[in-house]
Parts: sequence; structure tokens; C-alpha cells
Amino acid sequence: MGVNTISDWEIIKNGFDFSYLLELVSAVIPSLICITLHELSHGLVAYALGDDTAKRAGRLTLNPLRHLDPIGLLMMLTVHFGYAKPVPVNMYRFKNPKRGMALTALAGPGSNVVITVVFLFLYGALYRPLEGSAVGRSVLELLLLTANISMGYAVFNMLPVPPLDGSKVLFSLLDEGSYRQLMRYERYGGILLMALVWSGVLGRPLSLAIRWLFTQLLPVTQWGWDFVNMIFYR
Repeated sequence: MGVNTISDWEIIKNGFDFSYLLELVSAVIPSLICITLHELSHGLVAYALGDDTAKRAGRLTLNPLRHLDPIGLLMMLTVHFGYAKPVPVNMYRFKNPKRGMALTALAGPGSNVVITVVFLFLYGALYRPLEGSAVGRSVLELLLLTANISMGYAVFNMLPVPPLDGSKVLFSLLDEGSYRQLMRYERYGGILLMALVWSGVLGRPLSLAIRWLFTQLLPVTQWGWDFVNMIFYR
């Protein structure tokens, strides 16, 4: 039995693409960073504006497990667009409910743009000391992947489809009656969103938008390179 077990394992090992598994695992770390800071930003801005709902729910935390939505994470890993478990917000605790809701919604995508800028800067700053080793190149790839995923997360969440942040920003521009009416149907937006994603309708437009925005921010890598060279390699 032992010989057969080993033989079976060899067959499985030789027939399985472990590089794909490694890529999948390496994508989890950037995704968790993007999701966690995105949702934390929502909660912090809401708290600053007078709503402590997220704080009482334990969502003002860097623990990614408190923010994960399994389906949303799976979508990020497979189709590179996804979402997290929404931070609870009570808009009526804001002095100006619609304005407060819009600012809270914008905080998430805004944080992802900041993450993109930071990781691109780190990529440029660490390129010279790390590019000479295999481990270093892996770190550089992880930095670039995190920046790219974060930009994708920002663009995707600005779509005006409930429950994404873009819908909350759009709805805040409506009159009070229309706003309340549309917010009642927010739960059904998730079904529409999944249908749009899995059908592939959003794939090309989103990819083009992400690629264009990412390209506009690529000069940040040069800033990182110049900064490190100015300090350490003069």
C-alpha cells in the first residue's frame, strides 16, 4: 500500500501545476491588504463624521477576517474584481446624512489609490537593492501586484451599482425621496453585479480603465528610485 500511495502521489505531483497554486496564494496577500484598508477607511471616516456603528461592530480593525466576504474574495482571485463585507454605516448619525454617506463611500476607493501610490513608490525605492536576487525579485513582483490589485479594487468599487461605493456617491446627488427609495433596493444590486461580472460584460471596460489609471501613476516608481539613489547611492 505504501508503494502505491507514493506512486499515486508522484502522479498527482507531476500532473499538477504548482506554479498556479503559488500564484493564487501570492495573490491572497495583496487582496487582503486592499480589502482590509479599504473597509477600515470607510469605518474611520464614518467615525470621524459622527457614526460609531462600525466601531461598535468591531470593524475598526486591521484584522482581515473581520472584513472578508468569501464570494467577494473568490471573485478578486478569479476575475480580479471583487468586494468585501460592507462596513455598517448609519447615515442618520451624520449631521448631513447624504454628504456623510458620500464621503464615507469615497474613503474606500480613495484608500486604494493611496495604496497604489505607496506600493509603486516602494517598488521603485527597493528595485535597486532587491532586483539582484530571486527572493528580492519575488518581493518586487508582490509590491507591483498589490499596487495593480488595489487600483482594480478602486475602479471596480466606483461603479454606480449597489452595493458598491459608486452607487452611494451617485445616490447622494439625488433628492431625499429618490435616495431613500433606491437605497431600499440596494440588496438586489449584488445579484445584478455578479451577473455583470460573470457574464464578462464589465471585463474589457474595467481592464482598460484600470490599465490607463495604473499607467498614469507609474511615474511614482521613478520618484522612489530617485529618492533612494539620492540618499544611499550619491
